[in-house]
Amino acid sequence: MAAASMRKFAKWHIWLAWLTGVPILMWVVTGLIMVVKPIEEVRGSHLVKDVPAENLPRDIAIAVNLPAEWEKEVRSVGTSMERGELVTRINYADGTSDRLREDGTKMAPLSELEARLIVAERIEGGDQVASTRKFDADNVPFDFRAPRSVWQVALEDGTNVYVGTQSGRIEAVRTGWWRTFDFAWGLHIMDLQTRELDGQSAFNRTMLVSFAALSVIASLLGVVLMFRRRKARVKSQQQQTV
Repeated sequence: MAAASMRKFAKWHIWLAWLTGVPILMWVVTGLIMVVKPIEEVRGSHLVKDVPAENLPRDIAIAVNLPAEWEKEVRSVGTSMERGELVTRINYADGTSDRLREDGTKMAPLSELEARLIVAERIEGGDQVASTRKFDADNVPFDFRAPRSVWQVALEDGTNVYVGTQSGRIEAVRTGWWRTFDFAWGLHIMDLQTRELDGQSAFNRTMLVSFAALSVIASLLGVVLMFRRRKARVKSQQQQTV
């Protein structure tokens, strides 16, 4: 009975190995790709310059008055000196923001020249620009994936720097390796469409869980067979000795 069960386990193990072999290899390879470089390099953090913040004037009084009919939920308000100008930035709960001048007037969206200047000032190699392009919030590039209007400043080394037209800040740095990492991550979670666990479809989530469960079962069967065969080998050697 035990031998028959082991043969059945061996048959299941073989079939499961054939079924889950490709996903397991894919998970291992993509996992290796994702840990080859430190996450700071993947995110492009090493390209961001440490630029000292400009000091605010000591005698300044700051007041922000929003209209009574204002409907946006404010998350934070901050004031800083930016390229010699006092800027008050209002960040909203929906991820958008506005910039106000010292007199309280709203600043216009960032121009292409301003975006290029920010990248040149804040990013290593940011003066080596290959192209610039403006994207609306509802039509952003796939490597940005945030509903905000941005300038894409593409550098000659393949890095894309995204500067918010309203925030006036660098929203994301996407290196060539980031895009490789992102593709590997999409394969790893079996979702090349959204590449987000939260955004996975029910089908993709079910497929991922199913293959993972089958892989665990195949691994457990392999462990059982390994110890069973080892035990049988030891018993055979003992009989030969006697």
